[in-house]
Amino acid sequence: MLTDAGIEPNEAKIEVKMLLEHFCKYTEKDRLMGLEPENIEIVEAKVQERIKTRMPVQYLIGEAYFMGEFFKVTPDVLIPRDETEILVRRAIDIIKILTPTPTLPVGEGVSVLDIGTGSGCIACTIAKNTDATVLGVDISSDALRVALDNVTKLGINNRAFFRKSNLFEKVRAEEKFDMIISNPPYIPANYEFEPEVLHEPKLALIAEENGLEFYRKITEQAPEFLKPDGVLMFELGIGEAELVKAFMEKDFEDIKIEKDLAGIERIIYGKRRCL
Repeated sequence: MLTDAGIEPNEAKIEVKMLLEHFCKYTEKDRLMGLEPENIEIVEAKVQERIKTRMPVQYLIGEAYFMGEFFKVTPDVLIPRDETEILVRRAIDIIKILTPTPTLPVGEGVSVLDIGTGSGCIACTIAKNTDATVLGVDISSDALRVALDNVTKLGINNRAFFRKSNLFEKVRAEEKFDMIISNPPYIPANYEFEPEVLHEPKLALIAEENGLEFYRKITEQAPEFLKPDGVLMFELGIGEAELVKAFMEKDFEDIKIEKDLAGIERIIYGKRRCL
């Protein structure tokens, strides 16, 4: 049924498996023994809902898999993408290099600011896999509620914190960070979205200035909140790498761009230039 609705066959198989596991607690034993009729009815109903509404399956089940963990997601937050894993894995590598002693008390190690935290998947994953303390900020109160649920679920409330803020607006002048990381809205306003993406929050997707608005704003303000040699990192939209690099060159050095598996320039990062 999903393929008849235009969903790619491999993706359709994955989605049915996700529905089975979530709503029917599907196991390998069920694969051999078969599903109970009532479970089949549940999944068929969810498939029909998926087809009718084009609601992403992650919203239907209320969670998305990201870097080894299941994160709560609602239509108030973006669904974590594979591309963002590239950003987070590189951030973790850099943080481990920056960490002077792996057993420093909480609050005395590397500090990270995650701008536009959404579900908190970036902030939580960094906090869980390093000794860093992470502050995630977002303009959306509804998104922050989801992030708080995720940090509680993962049991890292002592390392990941959240605050309502429009970019740096509520970040205090005395707060300085070793890293600022962001997967900002970067899609131009005139972009035609696929039906599934229309269910995601436009606030987290669309940016003015042909998609570059938040790269510019964050890059201009980041030096005020970064420690000497602090790192600024972004996920990139397609074709935006050189334009974002141009923003960064004024105050950042050792700028690097990395590609995803499809050969698309997907992340950029650089070190704050110290005068």
